[in-house]
Amino acid sequence: MERIKTGIAELDDKISGGYPKGKSVLITGGPGAGKTIFGLHFLHKGCTDGRKCMLLATEETPEDILMEAEIIGLGLQQYIDNEQLVIGRVLESRTGSTETAAQFGAGFEVSELDILERVRSVPADTEVVVIDNIGVFALDMGIKEFRNKIDTINHMLTNIGCTTLIIMDDTAYELTHKLAEYSVFGSIKLMVKENPYTGLRERYLDIPKMRGTDISLELSLFDITEKGITFRSSKTKSEKKVEK
Repeated sequence: MERIKTGIAELDDKISGGYPKGKSVLITGGPGAGKTIFGLHFLHKGCTDGRKCMLLATEETPEDILMEAEIIGLGLQQYIDNEQLVIGRVLESRTGSTETAAQFGAGFEVSELDILERVRSVPADTEVVVIDNIGVFALDMGIKEFRNKIDTINHMLTNIGCTTLIIMDDTAYELTHKLAEYSVFGSIKLMVKENPYTGLRERYLDIPKMRGTDISLELSLFDITEKGITFRSSKTKSEKKVEK
Protein backbone atom coordinates (compact mmCIF):
# COMPACT_ATOMS: atom_id res chain seq x y z
CA MET A 1 0.00 0.00 0.00
CA GLU A 2 1.37 3.39 -1.00
CA ARG A 3 1.84 5.92 1.81
CA ILE A 4 1.83 9.70 2.13
CA LYS A 5 4.31 11.15 4.63
CA THR A 6 2.68 12.67 7.72
CA GLY A 7 5.32 15.36 8.20
CA ILE A 8 6.35 13.73 11.50
CA ALA A 9 9.13 11.18 11.01
CA GLU A 10 8.40 9.30 14.24
CA LEU A 11 4.74 8.92 13.30
CA ASP A 12 5.70 7.65 9.83
CA ASP A 13 7.76 4.94 11.55
CA LYS A 14 4.75 3.90 13.63
CA ILE A 15 2.38 3.49 10.65
CA SER A 16 4.57 1.83 8.01
CA GLY A 17 5.72 5.02 6.32
CA GLY A 18 2.76 7.40 6.49
CA TYR A 19 -0.98 7.74 6.04
CA PRO A 20 -2.46 5.26 3.52
CA LYS A 21 -2.65 7.09 0.18
CA GLY A 22 -6.13 7.99 -1.01
CA LYS A 23 -7.77 7.10 2.30
CA SER A 24 -9.24 9.03 5.24
CA VAL A 25 -7.73 9.08 8.73
CA LEU A 26 -9.56 10.44 11.78
CA ILE A 27 -7.74 12.37 14.50
CA THR A 28 -9.63 12.93 17.76
CA GLY A 29 -8.71 14.61 21.01
CA GLY A 30 -9.61 17.23 23.56
CA PRO A 31 -8.56 20.90 23.70
CA GLY A 32 -4.79 21.33 23.64
CA ALA A 33 -4.10 17.74 22.60
CA GLY A 34 -2.37 18.84 19.38
CA LYS A 35 -4.96 17.95 16.72
CA THR A 36 -4.49 21.06 14.59
CA ILE A 37 -0.70 20.81 14.74
CA PHE A 38 -0.82 17.26 13.37
CA GLY A 39 -2.87 18.70 10.51
CA LEU A 40 -0.34 21.49 9.94
CA HIS A 41 2.51 18.98 9.74
CA PHE A 42 0.61 17.02 7.10
CA LEU A 43 -0.19 20.10 5.03
CA HIS A 44 3.38 21.40 5.22
CA LYS A 45 4.86 18.07 4.17
CA GLY A 46 2.34 17.71 1.36
CA CYS A 47 3.22 21.16 0.06
CA THR A 48 6.98 20.66 0.29
CA ASP A 49 6.55 17.39 -1.63
CA GLY A 50 4.79 19.31 -4.40
CA ARG A 51 1.26 18.13 -3.73
CA LYS A 52 -1.87 20.24 -4.16
CA CYS A 53 -3.38 20.69 -0.69
CA MET A 54 -6.54 22.09 0.86
CA LEU A 55 -7.56 22.94 4.42
CA LEU A 56 -11.22 23.33 5.39
CA ALA A 57 -10.90 25.43 8.55
CA THR A 58 -14.07 25.56 10.66
CA GLU A 59 -12.74 27.05 13.92
CA GLU A 60 -9.92 29.43 13.01
CA THR A 61 -9.33 32.11 10.41
CA PRO A 62 -6.67 31.50 7.75
CA GLU A 63 -4.64 34.33 9.27
CA ASP A 64 -4.54 32.63 12.68
CA ILE A 65 -3.69 29.28 11.11
CA LEU A 66 -0.82 30.76 9.11
CA MET A 67 0.52 32.49 12.21
CA GLU A 68 0.38 29.26 14.23
CA ALA A 69 2.17 27.35 11.48
CA GLU A 70 4.90 30.03 11.28
CA ILE A 71 5.50 29.88 15.05
CA ILE A 72 6.38 26.17 14.93
CA GLY A 73 8.50 26.41 11.79
CA LEU A 74 5.90 25.11 9.36
CA GLY A 75 5.42 28.25 7.31
CA LEU A 76 2.64 27.92 4.72
CA GLN A 77 2.35 31.44 3.28
CA GLN A 78 4.53 30.72 0.24
CA TYR A 79 2.25 27.84 -0.71
CA ILE A 80 -0.80 30.07 -0.38
CA ASP A 81 0.90 32.59 -2.64
CA ASN A 82 1.64 30.07 -5.39
CA GLU A 83 -1.86 28.54 -5.02
CA GLN A 84 -0.51 25.14 -4.05
CA LEU A 85 -2.43 25.40 -0.76
CA VAL A 86 -6.00 26.62 -0.50
CA ILE A 87 -7.67 27.38 2.85
CA GLY A 88 -11.45 27.32 2.80
CA ARG A 89 -12.90 30.10 4.96
CA VAL A 90 -15.55 28.00 6.72
CA LEU A 91 -15.36 29.86 10.04
CA GLU A 92 -16.38 33.16 8.47
CA SER A 93 -19.36 31.48 6.81
CA ARG A 94 -20.50 30.00 10.11
CA THR A 95 -20.14 33.18 12.15
CA GLY A 96 -21.57 35.29 9.33
CA SER A 97 -24.78 33.26 9.36
CA THR A 98 -25.06 33.68 13.11
CA GLU A 99 -24.54 37.45 12.90
CA THR A 100 -27.16 37.73 10.16
CA ALA A 101 -29.72 35.86 12.24
CA ALA A 102 -28.97 38.07 15.25
CA GLN A 103 -29.31 41.24 13.16
CA PHE A 104 -32.66 40.40 11.59
CA GLY A 105 -34.23 38.51 14.47
CA ALA A 106 -35.20 34.96 15.32
CA GLY A 107 -37.75 34.85 12.47
CA PHE A 108 -35.08 35.32 9.82
CA GLU A 109 -34.09 31.96 8.38
CA VAL A 110 -30.44 31.39 7.60
CA SER A 111 -29.59 28.41 5.41
CA GLU A 112 -27.54 25.79 7.18
CA LEU A 113 -23.89 25.60 6.15
CA ASP A 114 -23.57 22.16 4.60
CA ILE A 115 -20.21 20.42 4.98
CA LEU A 116 -21.00 18.36 1.88
CA GLU A 117 -21.11 21.52 -0.21
CA ARG A 118 -17.67 22.45 1.07
CA VAL A 119 -16.29 19.03 0.20
CA ARG A 120 -17.82 19.19 -3.28
CA SER A 121 -15.83 22.38 -3.83
CA VAL A 122 -12.51 20.56 -3.41
CA PRO A 123 -10.72 20.73 -6.81
CA ALA A 124 -10.26 17.38 -8.57
CA ASP A 125 -6.46 17.78 -8.65
CA THR A 126 -6.20 18.06 -4.85
CA GLU A 127 -4.09 15.33 -3.25
CA VAL A 128 -4.13 16.27 0.45
CA VAL A 129 -7.14 17.50 2.43
CA VAL A 130 -7.40 18.43 6.11
CA ILE A 131 -10.81 19.10 7.68
CA ASP A 132 -10.38 20.87 11.01
CA ASN A 133 -12.79 20.44 12.83
CA ILE A 134 -15.66 18.38 11.48
CA GLY A 135 -17.16 18.22 14.97
CA VAL A 136 -18.80 21.65 14.60
CA PHE A 137 -21.09 20.21 11.94
CA ALA A 138 -21.96 17.09 13.94
CA LEU A 139 -23.56 18.86 16.91
CA ASP A 140 -26.76 19.81 15.04
CA MET A 141 -27.21 16.47 13.29
CA GLY A 142 -28.94 13.28 14.25
CA ILE A 143 -26.81 10.14 14.51
CA LYS A 144 -28.05 8.67 11.24
CA GLU A 145 -27.57 11.94 9.34
CA PHE A 146 -24.04 12.34 10.66
CA ARG A 147 -23.07 8.78 9.72
CA ASN A 148 -24.48 9.26 6.21
CA LYS A 149 -22.63 12.54 5.74
CA ILE A 150 -19.24 11.35 6.93
CA ASP A 151 -19.58 8.23 4.75
CA THR A 152 -20.40 10.49 1.80
CA ILE A 153 -17.44 12.77 2.56
CA ASN A 154 -15.07 9.79 2.60
CA HIS A 155 -16.55 8.47 -0.63
CA MET A 156 -16.28 11.81 -2.47
CA LEU A 157 -12.70 12.51 -1.41
CA THR A 158 -11.54 8.95 -2.03
CA ASN A 159 -13.03 9.07 -5.52
CA ILE A 160 -10.77 11.98 -6.48
CA GLY A 161 -7.74 10.34 -4.85
CA CYS A 162 -7.39 12.58 -1.79
CA THR A 163 -5.53 11.50 1.31
CA THR A 164 -7.66 13.10 4.00
CA LEU A 165 -7.11 13.96 7.64
CA ILE A 166 -10.43 14.46 9.43
CA ILE A 167 -10.02 16.22 12.76
CA MET A 168 -12.79 15.91 15.34
CA ASP A 169 -13.02 17.17 18.91
CA ASP A 170 -13.73 14.68 21.67
CA THR A 171 -17.07 16.26 22.62
CA ALA A 172 -18.60 15.74 19.17
CA TYR A 173 -16.90 12.35 18.86
CA GLU A 174 -18.57 11.10 22.03
CA LEU A 175 -21.96 12.70 21.25
CA THR A 176 -22.05 10.89 17.90
CA HIS A 177 -21.27 7.56 19.60
CA LYS A 178 -17.81 7.38 17.98
CA LEU A 179 -19.43 6.54 14.63
CA ALA A 180 -16.79 8.46 12.67
CA GLU A 181 -14.23 5.79 13.52
CA TYR A 182 -16.23 3.16 11.62
CA SER A 183 -16.28 5.28 8.46
CA VAL A 184 -12.56 5.99 8.13
CA PHE A 185 -9.62 3.84 7.05
CA GLY A 186 -7.61 4.68 10.15
CA SER A 187 -7.84 6.60 13.40
CA ILE A 188 -5.46 8.31 15.79
CA LYS A 189 -6.48 9.41 19.26
CA LEU A 190 -4.65 12.18 21.10
CA MET A 191 -5.03 12.63 24.84
CA VAL A 192 -3.70 14.67 27.73
CA LYS A 193 -3.52 12.93 31.07
CA GLU A 194 -1.61 13.04 34.33
CA ASN A 195 1.45 10.87 34.81
CA PRO A 196 0.76 9.04 38.11
CA TYR A 197 4.47 8.91 38.94
CA THR A 198 5.37 12.55 38.36
CA GLY A 199 2.02 14.28 38.79
CA LEU A 200 2.67 16.12 35.52
CA ARG A 201 0.19 16.28 32.64
CA GLU A 202 1.54 14.74 29.45
CA ARG A 203 0.38 14.19 25.86
CA TYR A 204 -0.14 10.70 24.47
CA LEU A 205 -0.96 9.23 21.07
CA ASP A 206 -2.92 6.04 20.52
CA ILE A 207 -3.48 4.32 17.17
CA PRO A 208 -6.55 2.11 17.65
CA LYS A 209 -7.04 1.50 13.93
CA MET A 210 -5.01 1.66 10.72
CA ARG A 211 -6.04 -0.88 8.11
CA GLY A 212 -3.30 -2.71 6.26
CA THR A 213 -0.76 -1.55 8.84
CA ASP A 214 1.19 -3.31 11.58
CA ILE A 215 0.58 -1.02 14.56
CA SER A 216 1.57 -1.13 18.20
CA LEU A 217 -1.15 -0.95 20.86
CA GLU A 218 1.17 0.91 23.23
CA LEU A 219 0.63 4.61 23.89
CA SER A 220 3.28 6.98 22.55
CA LEU A 221 4.39 10.03 24.52
CA PHE A 222 4.91 13.26 22.58
CA ASP A 223 5.49 16.98 23.12
CA ILE A 224 4.49 20.14 21.33
CA THR A 225 7.66 22.21 20.87
CA GLU A 226 8.83 25.23 18.89
CA LYS A 227 9.42 22.75 16.07
CA GLY A 228 5.98 21.21 16.30
CA ILE A 229 5.34 17.60 17.31
CA THR A 230 8.26 15.60 18.70
CA PHE A 231 7.98 12.10 20.13
CA ARG A 232 9.90 10.96 23.16
CA SER A 233 12.02 7.93 22.39
CA SER A 234 10.57 4.71 23.78
CA LYS A 235 12.77 2.03 25.26
CA THR A 236 13.22 -1.18 23.35
CA LYS A 237 12.27 -4.55 24.84
CA SER A 238 15.94 -5.37 25.43
CA GLU A 239 16.47 -2.09 27.31
CA LYS A 240 13.48 -2.83 29.52
CA LYS A 241 14.87 -6.27 30.34
CA VAL A 242 18.21 -4.75 31.39
CA GLU A 243 16.39 -2.40 33.79
CA LYS A 244 14.66 -5.36 35.43
